[in-house]
Amino acid sequence: MWDRLLTDCNIATMDSSVAAPFGAIEDGAIAIQDGRIVRVGRRVELAGNRARSVEPLGGAWVMPGLVDCHTHLVFGGNRAHEYEMRLQGASYEEIARAGGGIVSSVTATRAASLDQLVEQARPRLQALMRGGATTVEIKSGYGLDTATELRMLKVAKALGTSEKVRIAPTLLALHALPPEYKDRRADFVRLAVERMVPAAAGLATAVDAFCESIGFTPEEVRALFEAAQRHGLRVKLHAEQLSNLHGAALAAEYSALSADHLEHADEAGIEAMARAGMVAVLLPGAFYALSETRKPPVDLLRKHKVPMAVATDCNPGTSPVLSPTLMLNMACTLFGLTPEEALAGMTREAARALALQDEVGTISAGKAADLCVWRVSRPAELCYWIGLPGPETRIVAGVDA
Repeated sequence: MWDRLLTDCNIATMDSSVAAPFGAIEDGAIAIQDGRIVRVGRRVELAGNRARSVEPLGGAWVMPGLVDCHTHLVFGGNRAHEYEMRLQGASYEEIARAGGGIVSSVTATRAASLDQLVEQARPRLQALMRGGATTVEIKSGYGLDTATELRMLKVAKALGTSEKVRIAPTLLALHALPPEYKDRRADFVRLAVERMVPAAAGLATAVDAFCESIGFTPEEVRALFEAAQRHGLRVKLHAEQLSNLHGAALAAEYSALSADHLEHADEAGIEAMARAGMVAVLLPGAFYALSETRKPPVDLLRKHKVPMAVATDCNPGTSPVLSPTLMLNMACTLFGLTPEEALAGMTREAARALALQDEVGTISAGKAADLCVWRVSRPAELCYWIGLPGPETRIVAGVDA
């Protein structure tokens, strides 16, 4: 006997082996047992089986829980005042000289206790959950010292324990140069390589860096990635957001899970990603918030069949975004993705970007029953509506959340 049987529903499985758009199964049913999907198909195919709870959904659409595969969700304070300053004409450099920018987030994060960071991050996480997210990646990166970076990763773990959501923790070891290392850049890179990565090996599942002219060089990133591999951690990279330092190709050398942003990526970098089986993570919230004009090379990504994920990039400075469905809309309207590509980007491909494709991202037998029930007439409505309220029901590991 199954635990639950969801019936009288349409299912956007997002399973690429199902030929219909969105992997759709109309008039379908989903059987759930011990937190996992045990069977999915047409309602008539599952008829006659018994379940402790049979739940007719009145024609609603059931989709995989959304996967937000790139966030900087944990930080101290906020930078709303800087937003006001920018609107009044202040430049980023002027704000930074006044003690703002990432330095202000680092100062506030270092000053906050673990419990304080948990309670500051919780409303942001809950907003993403209300929007349909069932899996959320959380990066560190606002500590810039070993103790605070580890504290941020412990906050991510605590949130995953206390909230009904799956958390994927990432050590963003090379995010920015801390003020105290202004004239000792090599010492900070050595700290990240020799201290942060080994200490985070039991807390993080991946290591990230910001490869950019205002961030870290390819040589510095290479040293970090080699340390990550020595400690059994996968890697990913903020690459080609503001310029082309060939970070995508560098990441491919290390079989990275993803390269993220990619507005300035060239075809050679995209080809390298394709050969390495990487995912391109597109971040329309940052593109919008920074008033950028150069878009990611979506046509090249399609040409070379690089999977495209979509994420919020929730962070206090360049993407203060708390709505997954808004990112689906922006991925379509700003970057030209189709609704099917965008929705796959926040389900199937986002799961791949976290190496969780065997666990979540599609509605398939054997995977976790992380699902959302949406009262819409077709899957594309998740991309169509601006400010769409969250799902009617959110299910994590087979239980309403």
